[in-house]
Amino acid sequence: MATIVRIVRIGNSRGIRIPKALLDQAELPDEVELQAEPGRLMVRATRTPRAGWETAARSMRAAGDDELLDPPSVNAFDEQEWEW
Repeated sequence: MATIVRIVRIGNSRGIRIPKALLDQAELPDEVELQAEPGRLMVRATRTPRAGWETAARSMRAAGDDELLDPPSVNAFDEQEWEW
């Protein structure tokens, strides 16, 4: 749904009013990230660090795709000093 809106003054700044229908359709959270590109502003939902990692790790485990890529390396500490 495309909508034309005017850029308005808000104090010393300028802004736009986003229609509720667009906000509902975009399903944006309360905090968003803005990025400027020539001729456009992009609005994205902010992502929290490590979002989705738990789900990805569980699906890797279920698929048996969570093994180490390199074999464990043994050093002198492991052989001589390590105690259980």
